[in-house]
Amino acid sequence: MDQIQDPTPDAEPASTEPSDVAPQDSTGGPISADQARLILRRVKDPDLNINIVDLGLIYEVHVHGSNVQVDMSLTSPGCPSGPEIMGEAEVQLRTIPGIGDVTMNLVWSPPWTPERIEPRVRAYMGF
Repeated sequence: MDQIQDPTPDAEPASTEPSDVAPQDSTGGPISADQARLILRRVKDPDLNINIVDLGLIYEVHVHGSNVQVDMSLTSPGCPSGPEIMGEAEVQLRTIPGIGDVTMNLVWSPPWTPERIEPRVRAYMGF
């Protein structure tokens, strides 16, 4: 004979609604600004052949849930490679598993200077 069990009062049914939990990287943790910066190291300035993080072009990386917002600059306002660099940065960020919206903001304040270059790279370049 089958027995009918009463559901426990504190048991909740499984939800099929989307979760507000941050997406997870390949190690199972939520996406972090550090992980986004690591991914952005794949993007190189085509003229200098140095990644945009070491060049100091990445000013801020904000992660809000699954969304990433990047404030970045270019070496000059007239940089002909600007659209290419920003587009590649967005493409690389979209490779993060579970990523939501990616917003790339071009900022000019403070203006980029060679002092923003990673010190070891600056020394290699002779600055």
